[in-house]
Amino acid sequence: MSSTGEAYLNDQRQIEMWRQGPIDLLNKGLGFATHPVQRSEVVALGWNLLREDLSLPSAVLYDDKLQHNLDWMQRFIAAYGVKLAPHGKTTMAPRLFDLQLRAGAWGITLATAHQTLVAYTHGVRRVLMANQLVGKENMSIIGRLLCDPEFEYYCLIDSVEQIDQLGAFYSQPSWTQRGQCLRVLIELGVAGGRAGIRTEEQLQAALAALSRWKGAIVLCGVEIYEGVLDNEASIRAFLQHAVELTRRLATEGQFGRSPVLLSGAGSAWYDVVADVFSAANFGDMVEVILRPGCYLTHDVGAYRRAQMNIVERNPIAVRMHSSLLPALQVWAYVQSVPEPGKAIIAMGKRDAAFDAGLPEPSLHYRPGEVAPRATPEHWVITKMMDQHSYLQLAVEDDLRVGDMIGFDISHPCLTFDKWRTLPVLNSRYDVVDIIDTFF
Repeated sequence: MSSTGEAYLNDQRQIEMWRQGPIDLLNKGLGFATHPVQRSEVVALGWNLLREDLSLPSAVLYDDKLQHNLDWMQRFIAAYGVKLAPHGKTTMAPRLFDLQLRAGAWGITLATAHQTLVAYTHGVRRVLMANQLVGKENMSIIGRLLCDPEFEYYCLIDSVEQIDQLGAFYSQPSWTQRGQCLRVLIELGVAGGRAGIRTEEQLQAALAALSRWKGAIVLCGVEIYEGVLDNEASIRAFLQHAVELTRRLATEGQFGRSPVLLSGAGSAWYDVVADVFSAANFGDMVEVILRPGCYLTHDVGAYRRAQMNIVERNPIAVRMHSSLLPALQVWAYVQSVPEPGKAIIAMGKRDAAFDAGLPEPSLHYRPGEVAPRATPEHWVITKMMDQHSYLQLAVEDDLRVGDMIGFDISHPCLTFDKWRTLPVLNSRYDVVDIIDTFF
């Protein structure tokens, strides 16, 4: 067997060991066990949120809502005839990557070399790194991964300086002797936005730089991030610019991949991206790749508002007769009721995102009752500290120390990164799986 084949088999064994390996019970939000727990034993533990088997606060996922969101997005993507590479930075949870890939995702989008390494180590073999690759060790990480011929990787370029740094690194004999090359996409940007080429002069300079490093760098497509703009008209114009440039560069023979890749779409405007890119009628010449990341768990803040707009304006979303569901909650105890109309919740900035809206109380459960009930609409978090939240309620409301409250969140990206492990619950609040994150 070749050394590559042996490495591949060892890699698969490592992945399987991780899948079935022990759970670190020192991570917050889990329960107690008298012995080291393997993932295959999770269901047998019989943990249940409502029986208080978990140490709250705990961020939890709901398996039925995850599956609903997964199916919804795959049906939406299929209706447009485009492909999906969900942005993994949202969850950094390889078990969720695997769920998305098994459902038909083209690959996984990531933002850094380290994230790419995590995904590769857990079995992901196609990555679109929607970011520039810069720095010696970051280039080395990717170079080592590219030693695996089954690994397909793309990153973004937007400047002569970056292209020359990549070219000088990957043209070294240590890489070229292995037959490696780096696949890249041109990133387009807008004035006042994030990274990306703004002008025709910058584009021509970048193309000239790429021509100097043929054999080390291969141009494979065009990428944009439309989320730096905030209105549909400007977004459509930006997307159309990407379409026209892709067609032009293909006609000029600038691409070294067939089909050419054309990629865009965060979690707020993916329907508009699908609409404009699919309307270009590229046929088999171009693969359109969309990259929303927050759809899998959704939220009740910015992305709920964005999804409501999508369902209102997009004919395919309207015909689907459903929408995405919030699949991530943080559960916490009422810690103190120090005065009428105020409760202190044992959940803070270390547990839930607060950058795009504070957590919203959704479910109230008193241990011993049959089931949680919806919280009153006037309950609201008014302030968060490191480990505490201030919950405003009516003076006459019946809320006691030890009651449990499930909070919906806004911005899943900055909630996931506060948790190393997240229990997955079924509709009876039984723990049926444990998800690990790698931030």
